[in-house]
Amino acid sequence: MTALLPASTTAWVLTDGKAGDTAICFGVVEALGLEPVLHKIAPRPPWSWATPFGPIDPKEAPQRRFSPIAPPYPDLVVASGRRAVPYVRRIRAETGGRTFTAFMKDPYTGIRTADLIWVPAHDTLAGPNVIKSPLTPHRVTAARLAAARAAPLEVLARLPAPRVAVLIGGNSVNHRFARSDIAELTSRLDRLAKDGASLMATLSRRTPPRLRRAITAVIARHNGYLWDEKGDNPFIALLALADALVVTADSVGMVGEAAATGRPVLVFEPSGGHRKVTRYLDWLRSRGIVHNFTGHLAGSPYEPLDSTFAVASRIAEAFRRHCEAR
Repeated sequence: MTALLPASTTAWVLTDGKAGDTAICFGVVEALGLEPVLHKIAPRPPWSWATPFGPIDPKEAPQRRFSPIAPPYPDLVVASGRRAVPYVRRIRAETGGRTFTAFMKDPYTGIRTADLIWVPAHDTLAGPNVIKSPLTPHRVTAARLAAARAAPLEVLARLPAPRVAVLIGGNSVNHRFARSDIAELTSRLDRLAKDGASLMATLSRRTPPRLRRAITAVIARHNGYLWDEKGDNPFIALLALADALVVTADSVGMVGEAAATGRPVLVFEPSGGHRKVTRYLDWLRSRGIVHNFTGHLAGSPYEPLDSTFAVASRIAEAFRRHCEAR
């Protein structure tokens, strides 16, 4: 694939290290053909409490020795997460706008927060510098999936088909895993395994202890696979070998990553929810990609969906216009 920007273009990814935010940023920067450098912020209270509206943590100011946003500044900054918002504003001020800034997801501080803002199509934010796409950008590329299928992890390859990747999130702003949700999810996973499916699971750092224990028990009962959180996360390997995927609806990013496989996505919705998430899932349901998880396999293969390259292309166009205007 041809690089969208010259290889000499320098790029930072700016997040607080959350896996979802980092994956979005790395996905688009890599799709641009660049090698991003992660600059991880870690604001302390009360500055972390004031984000996204307050200033950066003074300990992380550009003049401080170990500041994550110290010069020399890059050509491009791609950031995500509310804690990153003050740092993007500070970089724009420090560089006089020379560094192009792209913010992934609604910053909640207005469209002037960055030179360009990406939000999913189901979001209501709009403006001349706001771009949208049906799915969240990510790092699950066709090439990575093909490589994982060509050289599968032995511990996964020896599981009998059909193999089902179980991607468990956790509590979020809009969703909570109540006791009843945990009981229902584990009951449906038991049903799926008893029907002959092999379960391959991975958890999130947001997974609450009660849910973590319940999923661990389900996988053990059926001799499945659960990542022990040692070494690299085999996330791509799970996606690559899955005949279907069970995904919890608290993470639209995980749902989008699952849709890149071309395999049926079975969604479990815990308590709570949000109308934006509902619109997103309904859009995928209408295309036969997402199905409600009832404890049984459903759906059929489809052409994999991925918005990452399209989003990267829009960022490249805006970046080039920015450079020409300087």
